[in-house]
Amino acid sequence: MGAIPGNVETDQQPPMTIPLRHFVVGLGFLFGGVLLGIGIAVDAVPGLGTLAHVHLLLAGWICITIMGAMTQFVPVWSGATLYSRRLASAQLILVVAGLLGFVTGLVLDSLAWLAPFGGLMLAGFWTFVYNVARTMAPLDAYDVTERHFLLALGFFVVLTALGLLLAVDFTHPVFANVPVDRTNVVAMHATVAVFGAVLTTVYGALYQLGTMFTQTELHGVDDYLRPVEAVGHPVGVVLLALGRGVDAVLVSRIGAVLVLGAALAFGTILARKLYEMRVDWTPMHTRYAVAVPGLIGWALVTVPAWLRDPNAPSVLLGAPGAVHLFVLGTVGFVVFGTLYHVVPFVVWVHRYSDRLGLEAVPMIDDLYDDRAAAADATLLVSGTLLLVLSEWFGLSATIQGVGGGLVSLGVVVFGANVLSVIRAHSPHSLTRILLGSFGSRRESASVGE
Repeated sequence: MGAIPGNVETDQQPPMTIPLRHFVVGLGFLFGGVLLGIGIAVDAVPGLGTLAHVHLLLAGWICITIMGAMTQFVPVWSGATLYSRRLASAQLILVVAGLLGFVTGLVLDSLAWLAPFGGLMLAGFWTFVYNVARTMAPLDAYDVTERHFLLALGFFVVLTALGLLLAVDFTHPVFANVPVDRTNVVAMHATVAVFGAVLTTVYGALYQLGTMFTQTELHGVDDYLRPVEAVGHPVGVVLLALGRGVDAVLVSRIGAVLVLGAALAFGTILARKLYEMRVDWTPMHTRYAVAVPGLIGWALVTVPAWLRDPNAPSVLLGAPGAVHLFVLGTVGFVVFGTLYHVVPFVVWVHRYSDRLGLEAVPMIDDLYDDRAAAADATLLVSGTLLLVLSEWFGLSATIQGVGGGLVSLGVVVFGANVLSVIRAHSPHSLTRILLGSFGSRRESASVGE
């Protein structure tokens, strides 16, 4: 693979510390989610530990990673200037402070904390939405990736508003005198979060990444499948969420069919791009290749469950036994694969791009350890497979524990490999990346001592 794709505007990107700070913090929440999951497995976590675990992984790892990726690549892909660097830094501070307090309140069963810290999270996510939307506002037209990102921003606004209402409802009943009860709002919140904000972003990014880094184009049957996803998915998410909110099974069923049809269409497109690939295989492609059967498999096994009753709590994220297949086997592997390119990309551009042609410089894919990448892929795939089989066939808790252990170890190896790219090649230390100018002052003071 070439050092840098030729069709992106790297001069438009924000300072490297902004997206990298998001990615490093996201990895921190991933590690925290893994540790909390282990604690839940051994019954050592009090309070609403499972809800805290879900928020650490989805809001902490995946959504903060999305925030960093959009902040980095909307300017790069769209040729626009980031509206505000200060807002890009503020959004992370607000979300992190809010999420840490929110998770602490859940674990300690201090429900009065949830509303104020939920408000901080909402402020952070809405700051992110405003900043990216203002960045994209001057564009004359939007391509398929940009349209998906705009839709995802709208879903972020809705999901955080619903989340704050649910947080307030823990201590001050919000839904007592309205026709929509808390259970229905939880279903709406989860639907908009996972299928709206997260999956819409994944689709939008992969339209760009899936073609750019396979050196292919959409053609033939892709031209017929793309509108199935591009129109069907957002409409389906809205109908599925509304149907679940008002308990209208027919509306939910129509939305479910559209969401599943879009998943099958997009999975086929991505599979075709990987099959037609004209570049060398990398860890990013390996993880996308895992996500393809994950997405298609999830959609196929979910069809009968969602056709029967898409509003049943047991099928909130798909058929019983398909949660790990979707959340980890699909979304998780897309994020793992994307980070294996995005982090080295950002570091490479700032460290080596101005030396290209003047001296020997490494390629982007030379910055991480290939053996560690192969090891974490083996651990993550095997662990995910055991978790999925355990859900489907009701295997013993021991096998499920082994699967969880393999995934946990894979996460550690993956995180260490990605962080080693920053440590070995970034012009800034991890302290500088995490703490910004304050980190620079601390480093200067240390050198002075």
